[in-house]
Amino acid sequence: MKSPALRFLLGLSISLVALESQPVEAQEVSELQADLSQMLDAYSWKDARWGVLVVSLDQSDTLFSESPDSALSPASNLKLLTTAAALRILGPGFRFQTYLLSDSNIANDVLEGDLVLYGTGDPGISDLFFQEREDVLELLADQLEEAGVRTVMGDLVADASHLPGPLRPYSWDPEDLNDHFAAPISALSFNENVVSFRVAPSDRSGPRPEVHTIPESAGLDVHNLAITSPRGTRPHLSILREYPLDPIRIEGGIVLGARDAWRQMTVPSPPHFAASVFRNVLLERGIRILGNIRVVESPDKSVLTGITSPTHHERSRVRILAKHTSPPLSEYISVINKKSNNLFAELVFRTMGRTQEGLGSPEASARAVSVALTEIGVPMESVVQLDGSGLAAGNRTSASTFVSVLQRMAETETWNHYWASLPQAGTRRELRRMYQTAAAGNLRAKTGTIEGVSALSGIVRSRDHERLAFSILLNGTPSTTRAKRVENLVGARLAEFVRSPEREPNAIVEEIDERTVVSGQSSQRYQVVSGDNLSSIAYRYGLTLSEMLQANPRIEPNRILAGQWLTIPQRGGGS
Repeated sequence: MKSPALRFLLGLSISLVALESQPVEAQEVSELQADLSQMLDAYSWKDARWGVLVVSLDQSDTLFSESPDSALSPASNLKLLTTAAALRILGPGFRFQTYLLSDSNIANDVLEGDLVLYGTGDPGISDLFFQEREDVLELLADQLEEAGVRTVMGDLVADASHLPGPLRPYSWDPEDLNDHFAAPISALSFNENVVSFRVAPSDRSGPRPEVHTIPESAGLDVHNLAITSPRGTRPHLSILREYPLDPIRIEGGIVLGARDAWRQMTVPSPPHFAASVFRNVLLERGIRILGNIRVVESPDKSVLTGITSPTHHERSRVRILAKHTSPPLSEYISVINKKSNNLFAELVFRTMGRTQEGLGSPEASARAVSVALTEIGVPMESVVQLDGSGLAAGNRTSASTFVSVLQRMAETETWNHYWASLPQAGTRRELRRMYQTAAAGNLRAKTGTIEGVSALSGIVRSRDHERLAFSILLNGTPSTTRAKRVENLVGARLAEFVRSPEREPNAIVEEIDERTVVSGQSSQRYQVVSGDNLSSIAYRYGLTLSEMLQANPRIEPNRILAGQWLTIPQRGGGS
């Protein structure tokens, strides 16, 4: 009987002989498969399940697979389906509209009825795209002033009826609903539907601390039950709310002279929140609203009926007093995939359902995604999509589905937009992993993390420039941190892969300039980079400095900042 050591050596010898007898290309593939298997095996947990697939887009062969068709929870990798379908259904140039409407007359600077703030699902009314979070509301106020309105006799109506689906999907974990990443989904949103609380101690012990909200005038129900405690004590301050519709309670104490305490929470009613802040913007302009804030979430109670996104059909007696047009969808899908922004994903998801079926429900939206991706050849039969972001633990898809999406999207005219939206490895503000490996500046992939789930799916170039589409899904892991180490190892190994040192590269992937894809001239918006000045930007787009200043009335001409967004006016009419 041979000893275990002898059997191992004999097996190793046979394996080496087999490798030596293979063609060089097949040997490289076999070594890749052995390396990836070892990486997965090194991080195996009881009851944990891998789903992994690597396919060459250029050779159309499978380089590695491990349960690629297993239906697993994808976490935020689901955003790859949402954004791919959005590019197919809505198009990269799609823009959301936000309106000020009224069905009343204006007489002697008085609007005789209600003023309606009407949203169609724009998630970008915040400081993510504008220098100040209230900039869009200020621009709407500018137009209202130009219309001659100084007093509104009726209510300020916050109309979110365009997307009447649930604010908080039933599939989301109730324990997440106070957290910023689970913001409620509304057609009328502001500041990504979150508010920050700042609690500052009073100037002496005993009184209540000061409670501030950012933004101010948030219109929230806050019960301040805390006290300012003497120095030398160690009280505990709590900013509490069990459920998003409950009042916020400030309890406990904060020490005299201590630093301010902060907490961020989702708002209970996004339309009321947006209208509260807008009312304050108008008040600062001297525009008075004599009525109250009223929220409309049902289409049958809206001043408008029969709207089909993205076209706005107005009834004869309804007037558009002001309008804001969002940045293009191409910029929004970058926020969805690079920042993994759940609210942006959910509102784009709901908009697809509204566009295709006239319904903004999650079910209609999931059907829209399935149809759009099936049309380009992605098998969607086994996909269970409960939301647009992947926050729902009950979502199900497979590694093979994600690889198929990447394969099929690479054959479409919107591929450049899709590819540019994916986070790049080794980049500080994108995929901050795989530094100092061949994947850095090369691999682009969407991450995914919820409890027990880790995922990474995307594209990487091999050493001979072959495009490799991959998907790595893991469910049931007790450590997503360790799971991501495996993803990093796999990504770096794929970037090092070469079929044959002697073979010429099969495909050279053309580098895509993201600024032409995401922030190009056709988008009418430009993001300032270091070294820019307003004159050079105007010259680049064939405009005068005065035209740029007219399109951007709130900027200081000699003080523009890197990262700031500018409106690029179109020749021949407006911006």
